Amino acid sequence: MSAYAFYLATIIIYAAVDAMACLALNVEFGFAGLSNFGFIIFQSAGAYAAAILSMPRAATSNGGFQQYVLGWSLPWPLPWIGAAIIGGLLALPFVFLVGKRLRGDFAAVGLLVSAVLLNVLAKDYVPFLNGAAGISIVPAPFQSIWDPQGLAYQFAYGGVAVVLTILVYFLLRRVTESPYGRSLRAMRDNDIVADSLGKNLRLNRTSMLVLGGALAGLSGAILVGFISLWAPGAWGYAETIVFFAAIIVGGAGNHKGAILGAILVPVGFEEATRYIPPLANPSLVPSLQWVAIGLLIVLFLWFRPDGILPERRRILSGAPIPPPPPSKSSEDIDAEVMVKIGKVDELNFRHLLRLEDVANDHRVILSTQGLTKSFNDVTVVSDVSIEIRQGRVTGLIGPNGAGKSTTLAMLAGTLPSSGGKIFYEGEDITSLPSYKRAQRGLVRTFQLASEFKKLTVLENLVSAIPNQSGDSFWGSLRGRRRWGAEDKANIERAEEILEGFGLSQYADAYAGGLSGGQRRLVEIMRALLAEPKVLLLDEPMAGVHPNLAHKIGDQLTRMAKDGMTILMVEHELALMDAFCDPVIVLAEGRVLAEGTMAELRKNSEVVEAYLVG
Repeated sequence: MSAYAFYLATIIIYAAVDAMACLALNVEFGFAGLSNFGFIIFQSAGAYAAAILSMPRAATSNGGFQQYVLGWSLPWPLPWIGAAIIGGLLALPFVFLVGKRLRGDFAAVGLLVSAVLLNVLAKDYVPFLNGAAGISIVPAPFQSIWDPQGLAYQFAYGGVAVVLTILVYFLLRRVTESPYGRSLRAMRDNDIVADSLGKNLRLNRTSMLVLGGALAGLSGAILVGFISLWAPGAWGYAETIVFFAAIIVGGAGNHKGAILGAILVPVGFEEATRYIPPLANPSLVPSLQWVAIGLLIVLFLWFRPDGILPERRRILSGAPIPPPPPSKSSEDIDAEVMVKIGKVDELNFRHLLRLEDVANDHRVILSTQGLTKSFNDVTVVSDVSIEIRQGRVTGLIGPNGAGKSTTLAMLAGTLPSSGGKIFYEGEDITSLPSYKRAQRGLVRTFQLASEFKKLTVLENLVSAIPNQSGDSFWGSLRGRRRWGAEDKANIERAEEILEGFGLSQYADAYAGGLSGGQRRLVEIMRALLAEPKVLLLDEPMAGVHPNLAHKIGDQLTRMAKDGMTILMVEHELALMDAFCDPVIVLAEGRVLAEGTMAELRKNSEVVEAYLVG
């Protein structure tokens, strides 16, 4: 009976450690979209830090049979606190791998290579952490007054580990169930769009990498305090794959799924292999374990990619979870919306979008001088100089490949220019990051539908509203009491504009499941709620019913009169005729002409380049 009790205490401790680690990785991967294949680095750093902080100087430790730096003999809980701090600080050098320049698969490979290199360093440089032999005889907390081998001690240790894991769970829930958590999931779904809406990707990724690193370091400290040793062989890069397998099985983006995955994969698989009969080749069982984990990942990715406990849908409207929308043709859906969008005339855009008065509609608010963009020595935009005046709807047209979308992307900052200058409100913003441009009121939409697919329609809209007090890491920690009332007001604003555009019934539906025209409307509404001074629209009417497009055009004109400046790229010349004055024509990357559509139709160069037929 005593042996079973010890076994149970051990399982509890390992389950708590693995659950804490999976929660930490899940907030990075499942919520922030960081494929941290170097995750084991941070758990190992915490284990080494806790060991060194709790052990005496190496020269006086058990005859000095092992080498390691420092050795401070600190009492518990200081080694565990130090481990969390070290895990978080260690994340900072890796920020450049997950920042704006290097992301996605490239960042994942960079972190994986870093894990391999650091493991080799720890193994080969003996004076640092005793090389391949690792650090052993690590003092357990309170071992001077309590026998670490006793059953009571081990259950108490397990209890502390479980309590800390529960605290971590509620900490991460507070972070991710806030407006900040909404921004993290938006960044995960489409980081370029999130950036264009004013989200600071580097800061958000840094915060999540540091938070995940700190929690991983704490899990390493708990583990090393229990097993009393740590060596490079315990933290190969493959250990990170086990944690990823746990999250995939349990459900990425779901905290409970991460805990379930930790119990099923690291703990369950390891314990299951103990019951395999002895084989002739003793190394075969560990190899079969890795094969089984690989097959588990493949099967879940194929048959149940969302895991056992999929990410929970957030119902911001407070209504019951809606059934899947009935299967309808794109034309039928647009016809329904067209009827309901009549309410858009009743919307008070000045109040909803917090528009400012137009001081002078002749004032140049956005301009370029010699704007140029080249890709691999091929120039796609050349010496473009334009002026966009406040309070007007300006059109930008040209044949395919003329450089319209590229110009729009450079104005928004999502694409760096190769030459020239961009001025906004009289200031040179050529080198200003896109998120800062968005924060100052320069907001764009995209040529292809770019909704946040795994966010509901309402979440898509609310995520764009700027200056939310809960939309920061520290703001999220203050809790719903701090930001709840404000968030409710923002949701009401989004619901009002959603009703005006005739899509209230889809408020709590995933945006990725809408029709093409509906996704376009969601993108337009989201951009409007970002409270732009200048709105850059890239083919906003693509896939939208023509009559509906004209209704939207009427509202854009109305918003321009209310103070918004709009630059619109569009292929449908009838829309340019109806709503845009002036219209700028690009051809082969250069400005060909500018004027009203009536004037442009009389220009032989324009007719030859674009308007024929």
